[in-house]
Amino acid sequence: MQYSRQANRHPCGRRPAGALQQGVFQIAVFALLSLGFAQVSEAGVVATHDLSRLETRQGQAMDLERFMARSDVAAGLERFGVSPDDVMARVANLTDGEIAALHDRIGQNAAGGDAIAVIGVVFLVLLILELVGVTDIFKAI
Repeated sequence: MQYSRQANRHPCGRRPAGALQQGVFQIAVFALLSLGFAQVSEAGVVATHDLSRLETRQGQAMDLERFMARSDVAAGLERFGVSPDDVMARVANLTDGEIAALHDRIGQNAAGGDAIAVIGVVFLVLLILELVGVTDIFKAI
C-alpha cells in the first residue's frame, strides 16, 4: 500500500492541527514553569529618621566590636571564662535598644575615670605638698 503525502495535509494546504496544538502546549508549559522563577522586589521611600537610626546602630555596633576586640577586654573576658568569639556573636544579635544601652554604659565608664575628680585629687596632692613645704608651686598666692 502506498502512502500519500496528501493524506496528512489539511484540505486548505495547512499543517495538521495536532502540530499547532503541540507547539502552543509547549509554549504554555514553558510559560507556566517559568512563573515559579520570577523575582519579586519592592521599592519604597526610606524615611530620614529610619536611615539615621540605621546609621547610628551600625556606628554603635562597630564601636562595640572594636571595644570587644581590644586585647585587655579579651583578657578580662577570658578570666571570667567567656570566649571573645561568643561575645562577638552575642553583640551581633543584640537589638537596637540593647546596643544603645551597652554603648552608653561603655562610654560612661571611661578608662581614666571622671576627669574632674582626677584634677581635684591632683590639686589636693599639690596643695598638701605645698603646705608641708616639699614644693614651691604657689609662690604668687
